[in-house]
Amino acid sequence: MSAHGRSVSILGVTGSVGRSTVAVIEDLRAQGAEIPVEAVTAGGNLAELVGACRKLKPKFAAVADDAQLEPARAALAGLGVEVGAGRAALEEAGARPADWVMSAIVGAAGLKPTMAAVRRGALVALANKECLVCAGPLMLAAARESGAKLLPVDSEHNAIFQVLSHPARVEKLTLTASGGPFRQASLEAMARATPAEACKHPRWNMGRKISVDSATLMNKGLELIEASYLFEIEEQSIDIIIHPESVVHSFAHYVDGSVLAQLGTPDMRIPIAYTLSWPDRGRVSTERLDLAALGQLTFEAPDAARFPALKLCREALKRGALATTALNAANEVAVAAFLAGRIRFLEIVRVVEEGMAALDAEGAALNAKSPSSFDEVAAVDGAARAAAARIAGSLAAA
Repeated sequence: MSAHGRSVSILGVTGSVGRSTVAVIEDLRAQGAEIPVEAVTAGGNLAELVGACRKLKPKFAAVADDAQLEPARAALAGLGVEVGAGRAALEEAGARPADWVMSAIVGAAGLKPTMAAVRRGALVALANKECLVCAGPLMLAAARESGAKLLPVDSEHNAIFQVLSHPARVEKLTLTASGGPFRQASLEAMARATPAEACKHPRWNMGRKISVDSATLMNKGLELIEASYLFEIEEQSIDIIIHPESVVHSFAHYVDGSVLAQLGTPDMRIPIAYTLSWPDRGRVSTERLDLAALGQLTFEAPDAARFPALKLCREALKRGALATTALNAANEVAVAAFLAGRIRFLEIVRVVEEGMAALDAEGAALNAKSPSSFDEVAAVDGAARAAAARIAGSLAAA
């Protein structure tokens, strides 16, 4: 089934990926595609939720905060939308019978709503990398059992998905990274970096948390973990290369020496449209790539000294799924502390590293390759957040 006639739900409709998804649906609808919308969810931005509901006309809308149920009902009155609130409502949105579900809730909060869609065998467009970083083995096992298909939306994973013609004959994968706003900055300049500077991404328009992750290259380390799960490839067979133009979105290297890459302008509507139309391709009104006008494509190795998050992510992946859960949780706390002005930019990765070390000292079993349950994932996630919060607090007080 192409996008025409495929029903959809959008988990995280008011974020950057959610807004791009709305734009793709409007574009395809304008061309005559019938794309009914089952459900949408939002964190707390009621104004944007109302705007999305006016455009999409979903059957169901959910907000994350229980306390916003009545304000949401009032804001959406007259639109014929059933309204829910709280964690159960977010899960209901994922469980409702849409053919295709965009998973774009940022962070670990997106795990259970996405799992609800996976368990019923949906096509799941995965923009929330934490789903695999936190619970990759559980998510993949559930997909195998239900027949769900995970369609990667991150531009790098989507690129690999598009060129993975012979998965068994892949020698290695290379993920590209823009390098973020501090690609050429000194350690001294990075130490003084403000949240506004860290969020000023040179190529992509993203939310604040993801923008900071891009600045530390933690985002690329998390993508490495996600790629390992998605494509069933070991950590040592995944490279990362800095590509400032953000035109080549990743490479697959084959055993015969062939290297296949997917290219396109840095616009999230392209991978979103590919997953929505898959296995077909829908026409979307994006800027077309002009290589002659671009003139050159450049590549360089990442600086391990200035971007220690990459090594930390590789080490966590080698340890196992609970270590990557702890890493992700500690990073969410550290980034929030930085954005709130409580710690400095270079202390983000320090908080993550020391937080994981604290869990080791407490005897947490982070070396398990596969968690036994979501309760185990949640316990490690909570312990890592608590450890990271203590460390961030001590740094702020220093």
